[in-house]
Parts: sequence; C-alpha cells; structure tokens
Amino acid sequence: MAPWPQTISSLLAVHEGPAVALAGEGGVELTRADVATITGTIAGQLSAAGVTRTGRVAIAVSNGPGAALAFLGAAAAGVAAPLNPAYTVAEFRFALEDLPAALLVTDGTVAAASEAARALGLREIRLGPGFVAEGIAAGECAPPAATDVALVLHTSGTTGRPKRVPLTHANLTSSARNVAASLGLTPADRCLNLMPLFHIHGLVAALLASLGSGGAVVCSPGFDAFRVFGWLETFRPTWYSAVPTMHQAILARARGRETTVAHSLRFARSSSSALPPAVLHGVEALFGVPLVEAYGMTEASHQIASNPLPPSERRPGSVGLPRGVEVGVFGAGGSPVPAGATGEVAIRGDSVTAGYEGIERSGFTFPGGWLRTGDEGYFDAGGYLYLTGRLKEMINRGGEKISPREVEDALLAHPSVAEAVVFSVPHDKLGEDVGAAVRLVTGAAAPGTAELRAFAGQQLAPFKVPRTIVVVDQIPLGPTGKPQRIGMAGRLGLA
Repeated sequence: MAPWPQTISSLLAVHEGPAVALAGEGGVELTRADVATITGTIAGQLSAAGVTRTGRVAIAVSNGPGAALAFLGAAAAGVAAPLNPAYTVAEFRFALEDLPAALLVTDGTVAAASEAARALGLREIRLGPGFVAEGIAAGECAPPAATDVALVLHTSGTTGRPKRVPLTHANLTSSARNVAASLGLTPADRCLNLMPLFHIHGLVAALLASLGSGGAVVCSPGFDAFRVFGWLETFRPTWYSAVPTMHQAILARARGRETTVAHSLRFARSSSSALPPAVLHGVEALFGVPLVEAYGMTEASHQIASNPLPPSERRPGSVGLPRGVEVGVFGAGGSPVPAGATGEVAIRGDSVTAGYEGIERSGFTFPGGWLRTGDEGYFDAGGYLYLTGRLKEMINRGGEKISPREVEDALLAHPSVAEAVVFSVPHDKLGEDVGAAVRLVTGAAAPGTAELRAFAGQQLAPFKVPRTIVVVDQIPLGPTGKPQRIGMAGRLGLA
C-alpha cells in the first residue's frame, strides 16, 4: 500500500471525486469535498474561539455524522476529546476537569454535558443543522503536524481509575492504514459503523480507515439490533465492524425474521473483546460472508492484530496475525517466551502511544520499549495470537488461576445460552471463586443452574466450574458494549 498522509486532515485530500464519503439517517450524504469544507469550518471556528494546537476540545455529540465531523474538525484545530453522551453530570464534570477541556462542543442534545460545562464556567459551542456553529466566524487554522496530539481518550477504567491516552496524528493514521491494508479496503467499500464515535474502534477502524482508503462510512445513530437489517438494505454497506455483544444481538434478532437478510456485505469484522467461536460461525452462516476477528486497544490507536480474509486462513479463537504493530509475549521477568508458552502480550510500533499522561511510562513497559497490554496470551507455531484473558481479571481461587474466557466458552456451548460473562465472587476461605451470569436464548427451554454447572463440568476441571450462576435478562455492559468483569459481582448483588 502506498504511503498514507500522516495527519487526519490530509486523509481527505488523498482521493477526489463526487462520491459520497459520509452518510447517515435523514438523507445525509456528504462528498469528500463537503466533509473537508465542514470540518475546515469547524476547525476555523474553534480557532476563533481560542483553541490552540494543544487545546483539548471536549465533544458531547450524539452518534451519527455530526459526531464524526466534530471529531475531524476538533482534531484539525487542537486535540479532540470525544465523550460518551450517556454520561451523568458528575461524569462529565470529572472528564472536563481531568482533560482539562478548553471548551465543549455539543449539538444541543446532551443536556448533562451542558449542565456540567455551565457549572465549571466552560464555554460551550453548539453545532447547528449544517454541522457547524451558527454566528461564529471561522478564523485561520494552521494545518497540524504528524507529531501533534490529535486525540485524547480515557481508558475504559475496567481495572482501575481511567488513564488519559494521548494519540498523535501519526499514531492514528498509521493504525487506520493498518486496518485498511488488513481488510483490503478500496474506494468501492462502504462501512456501516455501529460503534460509538467516542471509542477508538469506531473512530479508527470505521471512520479513518474508510476515509483514508477513499471509501465511505455510514454513521448510525447508535447500535440498534432492530434496525440493523434495515440499514443493510438502505445503505448497502460492503462491511461493518462491531463488538461481539452486537454480533450476538444481530443473531438473536435474525431468529425472529422469516425472510432472508438482503445485504451487499463482503465481510464483517469483530474487535474490542473476545469473539466466541459459536458467534463467529453464526454470523458467517447468517450473511454467507467471512467474519474477521481483530485485536485492538486504545493505546495502540486500535488495531494490533487481525485474522486475514480468505483465501488466507482464519483461525477461530485467535485474534490473528500482527498487522503493522510489533507484538511480543513476555514472562514475569520481562523476557520473551517461545511459541506456545503463555505470558503477557506487549506491543510497540508507529501506532502505539508514547505514554499515558501524568503517569511514568516505565511502570507500563518491558525492556526495549514494549508497552504492556495487561492481556495474557500466546502465539501458536503459525504466528497466530491467542488471548487467554486480562491479567487483572484472572480469578485466583485458592491459588488456582482461572481464565474467565475459558469458562465463558464452556457455558456458551450450551444450546440455551445466548451470552455469558464470568467473573470473580468473594469467598471466605478461598479468597475468590468463580461466578457467572448468563442470558438465555429467547424461547429456548430454560435450564436450571445445576444443569448449567453440570454441562460446564463436562468441559472444565471441577475448580473452574462456576459456584454461582445467575440468569439475567441482559448482561450488564460498559459504555462501549463490552462486559466489565471487574466489579460485576457487586453490580449483580453477589459481592
């Protein structure tokens, strides 16, 4: 693949033509020239409002084309900091102060963000129906450099207090290039983005990879399993990317349809958490196209590894081969381990952050500048990477270490189990024991918890079988659609 530009703003200049680049509900169809004009205006308005190249622009805009344009414009003027529109006032206040934000950009639909900004005396700029602010003349905005920070995101905080991750233009464009190369994206491709645009998955894999390859992206108003099939028919995307819980919801919705799904997909993609093999096979059977599992994290500007598309081999259970990022597996002493041996996954490369803000980098690295991911895994003899769990999510049952993912896979093999999440529950003698929450397939015969434990026991050693299993109507998820194992026992009243 030819070298990509190293700034987000210049991605739009790589390909020309009248084709639609950004689309959404309500008849929104914007060409590359439209996107460049709108984002340039937003950048100029932010500059006129006093935003400097290092100024943090907090964004609280509902998912859709407006969120994409706000991100692109903010990154052109300063540092974009998109926030979850579902935050409470207290959560917005924490984020705005922690950044700290120079101002807030909204679309007038996120009342909690506006309230938090008023309480802090922070200026708010509202984007109007044309996606730009009304009544603010655009000033001059010098183009950013590749080494300038373009985006700051908070980590999900599933294992502790959220950390601020700064990512440069070069980090982000490098990762977008890696995604496009691994998927073979061309100007003929159109992505249906189901991911929130305050998350690295949606920003890089869907938005920037599409724009950089000359293709288009359809920005949905947020994931809705009841509307996905309609979007596939209306927008005719060639691919979509989602987290496993979204794929599971799509499968569940498909069971209630009497007609086949009309689509123009050539593949689907999954990332951000472990994809159960049963879900992979279910989606491939539903659409008749390959489902590619990838591995990413915020600190790597998203993609680290990916399974290849046919005719190359996809290996269910694996997150694939390293794609544009160096990946190593290290033992507790910081030395690399051989293929087949389990250790902590570490990464380095052009897309990897230089370090967390306000935190000494050395505590998060192995010798040689390898950033520790906190994920445990191993390489097979073919170079495919397998993840066995998060180190801080491993359950220590009286000294026996148990991977939640292994137990989840065992439960998901039961025909009546649609979703499962496994986590630690307190135990007065062992310290921790294994707990699980499951959501059952709609209309399926409801197994008792004793039956589920017995079923899991056919595949697992006795100490790995969940002592406690609760059946829930919905698995509690974090803001990006991933189960948060840390603290799950407390959320379910089992602590």
